[in-house]
Amino acid sequence: MSIRWRDAMDRALYGPGGFFVAGPGPADHFRTSVHASLAFGAALLRVLAQVDAALGHPARLDVVDVGAGRGELLRTIASRAAIEDAAGSADTVPAPAAGRPSPTRSPLAARLRLTAVELAPRPDDLPDTVDWVAEVPAGITGLLLATEWLDNVPLDVAVHTGGGWRYLLVDPATGAETVGDPVSPEDDDWLATWWPVPGAAAGTRAEVGRSRDLAWANAVGRVERGLALAVDYGHLRQDRPVDGTLAGYRGGRQVPPVPDGTCDVTAHVALDSVASAGERVARCAYSLRSQREALRALGADGGRPPLALAATDPAGYVRALAAASAVGELTDPAGLGGHWWLRQPVGVEWDAVVAR
Repeated sequence: MSIRWRDAMDRALYGPGGFFVAGPGPADHFRTSVHASLAFGAALLRVLAQVDAALGHPARLDVVDVGAGRGELLRTIASRAAIEDAAGSADTVPAPAAGRPSPTRSPLAARLRLTAVELAPRPDDLPDTVDWVAEVPAGITGLLLATEWLDNVPLDVAVHTGGGWRYLLVDPATGAETVGDPVSPEDDDWLATWWPVPGAAAGTRAEVGRSRDLAWANAVGRVERGLALAVDYGHLRQDRPVDGTLAGYRGGRQVPPVPDGTCDVTAHVALDSVASAGERVARCAYSLRSQREALRALGADGGRPPLALAATDPAGYVRALAAASAVGELTDPAGLGGHWWLRQPVGVEWDAVVAR
């Protein structure tokens, strides 16, 4: 029986025995920034330090990871925060703006409240310091992270028939598609605003991102004060991909996007639409830039170490070269560096932080 893509994705990814609910987790099937290098977690720790400073170093600092996989990113942040606290560097914060007092410096790790938002069962080896919940909690003061979450929020796919947009239906067992009913007025408005195709020929496809807008707006609405940060593959209105981006992944390989629960089913995110939805909730301006730009601004540039180091400290040179290679993967514009970073401040004056 054929159903709408949104329903098929929801069942295949998050239903009983779904791809993200059962099995060892997404790390066995595709490579994300979290899995590629510890440098990603180190960069996010710097973002967290900026958030901490902007909030005045609260007694409790939330870090909420939406779509947490098996908790890999939160483990990295917690361990690096503890290491840098011990080294006396985690309390280093950006210089205050002119006329403002210097922020209070205090250890970071002890103030963190870590929360993983995930539908999969809690991993047995996850530290007790990490909460494991199924929904984004309310009243967040700190940093909300969504790294490669929005691309897995189920969405509808539409096809233009010459007379207007209609939903595409899919057989979950085979991936075969058929044309269904006309899209709803709400989805038709979204397509006209965010995926305009003047003079669309019959058979033109589009991915209806309204469900992602609603998901992000809900997540941003759970932040009382702080920063919501989404990191994901995406595109902008002036450069929507022809015929969309729907794809499947299994075991490290791209496969047909058959929503039968055996593979990841994903589509790139209409980031400008998502950003606009978050801005309406937060009532604060957002920042949107590539991961390459964001990581370089945070000090991760992937530059090779000087060759002179090889003569004076060969082992140190090899370590530095390996670190540079890992950062290079994170900043490669043809790969992970092509991610977008969407920063949405909530309840704080944050021009200096957002501009970084």
